[in-house]
Amino acid sequence: MATAHPSPVRKSILLVAFGTRTPQALAAYQLIESTVQAVFPDIPLRWAFTSAVIRKNLSSAGQPVDSVEMALARMMGEGVSHVAVQALHVIAGKEYHDLAANCRLFSRMHGGFRQVMMGLPLLGTDEDIENVAAALISAIPSDRKPEDAVIFMGHGSPHPANACYTALMYHLRQSDASIFVGTISGKPGIVDICAGLRKQKITSAYLLPCLAVVGNHTTEDMAGNKEGSWKSILETHGISCKPILKGLAEIDIIVDIWVEHLKTSIGEFS
Repeated sequence: MATAHPSPVRKSILLVAFGTRTPQALAAYQLIESTVQAVFPDIPLRWAFTSAVIRKNLSSAGQPVDSVEMALARMMGEGVSHVAVQALHVIAGKEYHDLAANCRLFSRMHGGFRQVMMGLPLLGTDEDIENVAAALISAIPSDRKPEDAVIFMGHGSPHPANACYTALMYHLRQSDASIFVGTISGKPGIVDICAGLRKQKITSAYLLPCLAVVGNHTTEDMAGNKEGSWKSILETHGISCKPILKGLAEIDIIVDIWVEHLKTSIGEFS
């Protein structure tokens, strides 16, 4: 009987994002890609977007991007043996855990990958939360006055991991009691933050996204003029607002945290 020879080791990186069509966000993704390629020049890299709507729109524009499942299926068909999946999630919420479950299923397919490793999200450890807090403080505009609050808006999740935003605010407020972190889909929300601002008699604030890139959540839900945007709600409560449209992926120190998680995954290949 012929002896079966092990298939050759072929590593690959899959970067996963919700997806975007905005030039500023695409430029931020390119920054991440360039940073990853500089650290791992010999490992091929590809992207997957989780948003079906964005994938459909990009495909119509002649810029197709795979879903996670399609990207992994293509890799498997190409004979990739080891995959490091790094999602640009901020917390390990429902979407992160759904992605992890799908990655586990691909790793168990007979005759497929030898290993599928998934990196931690941005706020994956206590050390990450401390480092992100320091990075966010460095991103606060230098012309901020002492009486100005700073509010960071995250997406949030009904998942218990939403508590990571509260932990982040705790670390931020150790340096500055006028910094707040809230979420669109969790607690604390913008109404809770307005109550805190009134309690501290604050009437002006900078508003920044705690989101990977500047997309619709930033331009509409945070900084938009429509009723219900954070900017509009703050102004309704008598708080003047200065939105800053800069995503987390535009901050080098924060990109480095995602890259470190990716480095950990690749280091665990066997």
